Amino acid sequence: MAEIIQRDGTWVFDGTTVRITPGLHRSVPLFRQTYGEIAVPLEAISGVAFEPERKRGRLRMRLREGADPLLHATGGRLPDPADPYRLTVDVDRAGVAEYVAEEIRRSLLLDQIPKEPTKTYLLPGPPVPVSVRSSDGTVSFDGNRVRIDWADTSDRVKRATGPRIIDVGELVHVEWLPNAGYEDGFMRFVTRGTSFSKLPPEKDPYALDLWGSTRRDLLTAIVATAVTARLPHPSIRDGVEYDGEHTARPRLTASTVPPSADHHDVLLRRLRELGELHRDGVLTDEEFAMTKTAVLRGF
Repeated sequence: MAEIIQRDGTWVFDGTTVRITPGLHRSVPLFRQTYGEIAVPLEAISGVAFEPERKRGRLRMRLREGADPLLHATGGRLPDPADPYRLTVDVDRAGVAEYVAEEIRRSLLLDQIPKEPTKTYLLPGPPVPVSVRSSDGTVSFDGNRVRIDWADTSDRVKRATGPRIIDVGELVHVEWLPNAGYEDGFMRFVTRGTSFSKLPPEKDPYALDLWGSTRRDLLTAIVATAVTARLPHPSIRDGVEYDGEHTARPRLTASTVPPSADHHDVLLRRLRELGELHRDGVLTDEEFAMTKTAVLRGF
């Protein structure tokens, strides 16, 4: 067994799995502490290296493309301190870091782990249910549905549409970008009906506009990952998936499933509510038209 314990976290390799546990020090980002321990199977690893520096070094792990829903959901945009596959190493533990890296590399060679992209996720992603409160509202995911409850500070167009509920079967993918410095971020739930939407995140009822606390808004990546882990793997071609016998069959999507009576009732209620807000002067003509289009597209 190879193990290294540092302030930022612990890596333990038993020959088949690398267990990465975040540290408890206050310098460890809230995202890492909340995401928790990650068990990385050897077959998900592409490589590992120790990068020494004069004061501190870095232990870095590279995963095979398509192996981890976290990396797919965040697109490599996690800040370095929040990256679970990066460990800051004190200079006096450089030898231990080199040993851990060498043990992992040796096992990759002995087991002849390929470097090609995977056809399925090899890590499960975070457990559900999961809920995160962001600057634009609270987003929750129970494994089947995404729900967004808007904050009082959300754009009134969003608040006028009411809570947004999206079945996982309607989703195509999740777009996520963290807020950094003076640049806002967003998390957008893209469905087949909204894939061509041009609404900015602050007005899009399928998107959270991330403009507040970077530390807390970063937690939305956990929801993005949990949803991504339950969507078809990116290696599956659009509209087609493969069963256990590798036989191609059409994949049911929101566009191929007829809307239920419940959906129709909800649509009519939303439209009536928007009409009342428009008549009362809460929504301008432009906001009413934009919001009505977004609601109709969502259904």
